[in-house]
Amino acid sequence: MIRPIYLYGSEVLRQKAAPADLSDREHITELVRDLWDTLAKADGCGLAAPQIGVSERVLVVDGRGLEDVYDYLKDFTRVMINPTVLEASEQTCEYSEGCLSVPGIYSDVVRPSRITVEYWDENLERKVEEFDKFACRMVQHEMSHLDGVLFTDLVAPIRKKILGRKLQNISRGKVGTSYNSKIK
Repeated sequence: MIRPIYLYGSEVLRQKAAPADLSDREHITELVRDLWDTLAKADGCGLAAPQIGVSERVLVVDGRGLEDVYDYLKDFTRVMINPTVLEASEQTCEYSEGCLSVPGIYSDVVRPSRITVEYWDENLERKVEEFDKFACRMVQHEMSHLDGVLFTDLVAPIRKKILGRKLQNISRGKVGTSYNSKIK
């Protein structure tokens, strides 16, 4: 089911999400399906459960739409339930990020260039995987949502000040999206 995407200013985006209950397979299956359906309709590359109003540690990433720029993402999709970063490189990299919950805003964010993550997949199998390049960026961006952190929290202070008016407008509902969205 396609759900509305919660926008900047919504309380659920600032909460630390609770671990998903791995014993409730039916709920997890439905939540993952809703995340995929909503992401496809919004034409994004990742979505975390808090962005659809569910404060649980579940996310999906899909790099297939970026394969023209990053050919290694040709078949890259992941469902990550209760992900935890086990290791992050000291080396960092900077990419421009955007977010379905912060429409129309893009800014450079510095993050570790490589991470190792433990998570459970859609079959509830435990995985440990290392990510680098833009796949690493997508995973980190979505994992930040699980901790109530938006990419705009990580930009340089002067940039955040410059974005202030646009962020206020989003939180007041003064923004248009091509997908179903809400502020709550």
